[in-house]
Amino acid sequence: MRSFAETILQLIEACTSTLPQDVFKAIEDAYHSECSNALSQLALSMMRANAIAAAIHRAPICEDTGIPTFYVRCPNGTKRSELIARIKYAVEEATSIGLLRQNCIDSITGESSPNNIGLGVPLIHFDDGEIEADEIEVRLLLKGAGSENQSRQYSLPCELDGFGLAERNASGILKCILHALYMAQGFGCSPAFIGVCVGGDRASGYECAKRQLLRSLDDENEDARLRRIELDVVRLGNKLGIGALGFGGSRTLLSCKVGKLHRHPASFFVSVAYMCWAYRRLGVVVDANTGELLRWLYEPARVGEGVGFALPCDVKELSTPLTEGDVRGLKVGDVVKLNGVIYTGRDMVHMRLHQSKAPVDLRGCAIYHCGPMAVRKGDKWVVLAAGPTTSIRHEPYQASVIERHGLRAVIGKGGMGARTKEALKRFGAVYLHAIGGAAKLYADCVEDVEGVWWLDEFGLVEAMWKLRVKDFIAVVTMDAHGNSLHDAVRENSARELERIMHSINHPGAYGEV
Repeated sequence: MRSFAETILQLIEACTSTLPQDVFKAIEDAYHSECSNALSQLALSMMRANAIAAAIHRAPICEDTGIPTFYVRCPNGTKRSELIARIKYAVEEATSIGLLRQNCIDSITGESSPNNIGLGVPLIHFDDGEIEADEIEVRLLLKGAGSENQSRQYSLPCELDGFGLAERNASGILKCILHALYMAQGFGCSPAFIGVCVGGDRASGYECAKRQLLRSLDDENEDARLRRIELDVVRLGNKLGIGALGFGGSRTLLSCKVGKLHRHPASFFVSVAYMCWAYRRLGVVVDANTGELLRWLYEPARVGEGVGFALPCDVKELSTPLTEGDVRGLKVGDVVKLNGVIYTGRDMVHMRLHQSKAPVDLRGCAIYHCGPMAVRKGDKWVVLAAGPTTSIRHEPYQASVIERHGLRAVIGKGGMGARTKEALKRFGAVYLHAIGGAAKLYADCVEDVEGVWWLDEFGLVEAMWKLRVKDFIAVVTMDAHGNSLHDAVRENSARELERIMHSINHPGAYGEV
């Protein structure tokens, strides 16, 4: 079975770099059909270009490779412990060569595992069911934390934050799924794909919801009632006007798959597994005797050669360090091309900068909410992927960091809250929205890694990196005048959701489950 580990390593490499064909087609269709919002169209254009570039160069589509989750089916009598050992070996090897980011953290000590091996990591599920005696099936799902954090669970009946009552019927199920989509806004890198489970207990409900993401996009639910919910969720979800990355637009959701489990009489859970546009799932069928690859499950995307994307004609060029005049001259909706030095900073860096001095002078600088995937080559660091992480996690610290350190720009995704908005206005700074998941394109912008701090203490992902970038594309979504695109889209989508909720609120709209 030595070849089995090599096959799993091949699966990991393909899954990090290549979307399945059904997902790539859905992104392409969204790109060609989005015409209601120029910023969403730009985002989809860059997503498509990033997916093509990653596939061509066998580079990570997104820097966040999540917690590798394997689903295995094997013949009776197979030594599962041996398969687990080979899968872990492949994960360790993939991490060492930069296919997987170091995403395994001890929850108590905060220590980062250098090889992505830890308690519960990677996740390996063994599925029952008939399979050929000489074959093993392995599916791999890579789900970043930005989308994982937007997964939700509802216990019916419940009140949905001012949108009304969701009862134990199909109308209530539909309301919960749409509410989850509304709550995700731009945090989970829409347009989204979602898996849903109706029923089960809390643990089995989430697990079943995530398993729905293993289904092909073009399959048809055998249960007509669930099939109707799937279709209506997509139709109504795209009326919310959230769009790609929460920029506004008509392409918010690309697929919904719903499963069900029996439940206890006292419980009625609706579990929603949110998946970003970088929907990475592939699988292999392996020879059970030799471990060699026999065939692929899900067809890897067939991509062309063109990796360009269309920019508006009035892009504003900026160079760091930025002045207050540079920043005050920007407004929400501007597309910028940033050049010069930027510094990465995630959760640990913001906690440290909130409390103490920075290792370098940050006045006039930009801090990027990013945990890059980087590897050491000789005496140099090379960045392989460098997309943004979700910014809202840094809200408790961001205003203080802007004031204490004289920042002029914050780069991230999903927008930030009221305290940051006020700090941007008061101190003359701007929030620049990078394209979530466009990690290959942003890695190509990095000309040099000029320094790194707190690497030993925080680990590779949470360390503070000094990157010199060229032609780094971002969108102004919170300006220095108190304006926020995120607030505007959220208010509009709330009105649309309220209208939709009212339309399905009357008795008998869907009937009982």
